[in-house]
Amino acid sequence: MPGASVQSSERITLRTVEKEDIRFIQRAMANPELRYPIGNRLMNQTQLEEHIENDDSDRFLVCLEEGEASSEQPDEADVTRIGEVAVMDADWKRPELGYWLVPEVHGQGYGTEAVSMVIDDTFRQYDTPAIGAEAYDFNDASRGLLESLGFSEEGRRRKFMFINGAHRDMVQYGLLRDDWREER
Repeated sequence: MPGASVQSSERITLRTVEKEDIRFIQRAMANPELRYPIGNRLMNQTQLEEHIENDDSDRFLVCLEEGEASSEQPDEADVTRIGEVAVMDADWKRPELGYWLVPEVHGQGYGTEAVSMVIDDTFRQYDTPAIGAEAYDFNDASRGLLESLGFSEEGRRRKFMFINGAHRDMVQYGLLRDDWREER
């Protein structure tokens, strides 16, 4: 069952990732429609559980909920998990965002909404002048999401990873706190 509500909007709720959510995350990440565009290696449930347990990232489960969003534990039937947003390395360097949504909800604005909520939360919680993110050069949807939120391209790691039969470039993005405030 998803954890406590961290933040809600009219359409989505960000909840803490709990052990019970690992099966959803593992199955979603095994889907080639997600795995290839974000470049994650395939992990079984145990490997993913160990990875999440040993990782100090802030992880948020993106959920659709029936009825009023609550900080209490919702009924399982009332929650639809649709993705995850993570903030990595925030305690010791510039925070880096990672995010994904299940393909069935792509193009409906949930990603922009969830990532925007996490950016707000990150700037509130951490005294950082900027947030970073990365997207592969072929992942137009992810790059478009970042650019629509005010991220600027800061660099490119050429032929960064071998994905789906080809070496792919990784595009690095950054968003300054001051630019985020001006946009909002």
